[in-house]
Amino acid sequence: MSATGGTTTVAGQQNGGEHIQAAAGIKKRRGFWHELVKNRILFFMILPALVFFLINSYFPMVGIYYAFTKFDFNKSLFESDFVGLKNFEFLWKSGILARLTLNTLSYNVAFIVLVNTFAVAIAIMISELRIKWFKKLTQSIMFLPYFISFVILSVIVYNIFNYETGVWNTLLKSFGMEPVDVYSKPVVWIFLIIIFYLWKNIGYSMVIYLAAITGISDEYYEAAKIDGANIFQRIWYITVPMLKSTFVLLLLFALGSIMKGQFDLFYQLIGNNGLLYNTTDILDTYVFRSLKVTFEIGMATAAGLYQSLFGFILIMTVNYIIRKLNDEYALF
Repeated sequence: MSATGGTTTVAGQQNGGEHIQAAAGIKKRRGFWHELVKNRILFFMILPALVFFLINSYFPMVGIYYAFTKFDFNKSLFESDFVGLKNFEFLWKSGILARLTLNTLSYNVAFIVLVNTFAVAIAIMISELRIKWFKKLTQSIMFLPYFISFVILSVIVYNIFNYETGVWNTLLKSFGMEPVDVYSKPVVWIFLIIIFYLWKNIGYSMVIYLAAITGISDEYYEAAKIDGANIFQRIWYITVPMLKSTFVLLLLFALGSIMKGQFDLFYQLIGNNGLLYNTTDILDTYVFRSLKVTFEIGMATAAGLYQSLFGFILIMTVNYIIRKLNDEYALF
């Protein structure tokens, strides 16, 4: 009796396992099409977004071929002379690519670190304010520069540092000092660009962190107060850890465009001032000038392709490392 029962049980388990495997195989085989039919309304809703990216992001990728040609305006894309990697070779041997990469990475690392650090600190300070009207006023003042155009910013900067009539040199003259030609001092612009970028973008990031702080339950703070924690301990042990996921997410988004640079900022503030190129020229401005001044489409496309590949590899690497450390913080 027991032997028969045992045999029946084993056979049942085997049959059950086969049925589960068969069902899993069917689900795996028709997974995508099954989901497509089942959620066809949802897929239809995202269709415009897919068409948008296909037209504006993927179809233009055919132009990558320019990077391997000596483009001739009298010929079509595929009729231009194929030069292989010579455009990349020229950029590398001339030292242009190394300088542009260093400038782009250095500025963006400074932007990412400083903006997020100051934004977190300011968001925490504003969240601790108890006077509502002052709190709202402070948020508005901090957020306002984000809406100022880079063109207007360039006008402001020019009127401050203009050699003859700028505010800075006017003050120096009033104190009996010699005026300073700021537009001929490359090192100074490293700090000026970072300062004006912070002034314009800290408010936007601050609002994001402030929204994350608002979502933290008051029960944590009330429990900490009961345990005798002061304001600094509550910030360090509750607020800061709760902002970790938001910080990592914004960091990954920023790293995705770390090689893109801030074209509007650099071009509007520096323009075509060749004296400042060594310390302020980035990949975006170089590509723009290559197309505008020299019409070197092949060279500009090579620089742009290098920029995109470098950024793609970087974001994939960082996301992989974060996924290994904590899967919840990874983008995908």
